[in-house]
Amino acid sequence: MEGVPASAQVVVVGGGAIGLAAADELARAGADVVVLERDRLGSGSSAKPFGGVRATFSDPGNIALGLRGLERYADLHERTPGGIGLRRVGYLFCARSEAEAAALEASTALQRSMGAVADVVSPARASELNPHLDPSALLSASFSPQDGYAQPSLAVASWAASARGLGARVLEGVEVLDVETSPLGDPHVTGVVTSAGTVRCEHLVVAAGAWSASVGRMAGVDLPVEPVRRQIAFADAPAGPRPATGELPFTLDLSTTFYVHGSPDGLLLGISDPAQVPGFGRDYDTSWVPAFEAAAAVVAPSLVGLPLRGGWAGLYENTPDHNALIGRVRELGGLVVATGFSGHGFLQAPAVGEVVRDLVLEREPALDVSGFSPERFAPASAAPLLQEVHII
Repeated sequence: MEGVPASAQVVVVGGGAIGLAAADELARAGADVVVLERDRLGSGSSAKPFGGVRATFSDPGNIALGLRGLERYADLHERTPGGIGLRRVGYLFCARSEAEAAALEASTALQRSMGAVADVVSPARASELNPHLDPSALLSASFSPQDGYAQPSLAVASWAASARGLGARVLEGVEVLDVETSPLGDPHVTGVVTSAGTVRCEHLVVAAGAWSASVGRMAGVDLPVEPVRRQIAFADAPAGPRPATGELPFTLDLSTTFYVHGSPDGLLLGISDPAQVPGFGRDYDTSWVPAFEAAAAVVAPSLVGLPLRGGWAGLYENTPDHNALIGRVRELGGLVVATGFSGHGFLQAPAVGEVVRDLVLEREPALDVSGFSPERFAPASAAPLLQEVHII
């Protein structure tokens, strides 16, 4: 375990995609940054996602973060030796009810007005893009060819190397034990107590993913972030027609959150299991498969009963409205949070890194993240909760 420095301008808690993107941006701006990761870099919520990158959302804030994320990921892919595995295979969201079709129509129009490349397509076109789909089960779909996926481990490694090259200290195996603050008259972050010593600091960024609530409690702040296990498996694609685009787009059923997409290792299959109870468990099992197959029987019958070639389990970091917490915390000076992404963290990480940099350095962020304010969940808050359609 590496010792910690006596002081730093900024301490970032969490060595995943969000924390490292923020650390890299802060280091580029000349800040003195320390990243604290209690395990290995990218071993938390960044360890097991499918790496989807998209601007396909219904909330303007999410669209803006997604668009900027796509732009910055293209740049990161180009400047990283060997790339980060960026593939623009597209996202295909499927609607099976009039309400879902209307929501897709509205969100696609909004995305296009903000500069995204997206279209509403017919069931027949959807089944050309993904031949596993049964077009008779669909009313419509939206397709966004600019979207795709990247490899989180490669992105995390690239940000870490860049931040270190700019002077940031990125430490693994260092656990945060407490957050020190100034007296109650004007509370402000003053330091972070760790398993390797105390770091005096002016600013603290909480980017600890599913573990962020416990860090918030150390600072006397309630962060409504709850861990939920999500599972995914590999399977060989059944024989049949090839996708019209050559590669299977990331395909999702809005009614059930059933999803499937291609990868170099075959098909990736998953669903948001409604029976999954919150918790930190990350052991893989097949408890989600019945829900997946029930959805597949309606939407993509050829995927029912496929032999699974193993899979994995990871953690979502959910908030009550399944959208991120991004912003300064009013009751404690120097505290910035970037957590609770509810499955959107990797795709939004490059943009959030820039926003966190500006919040810490007391600049006005280029992107409006006011809708993601952590204050919206305060008991006396009148701020509306976010209503995002494209939640996986």
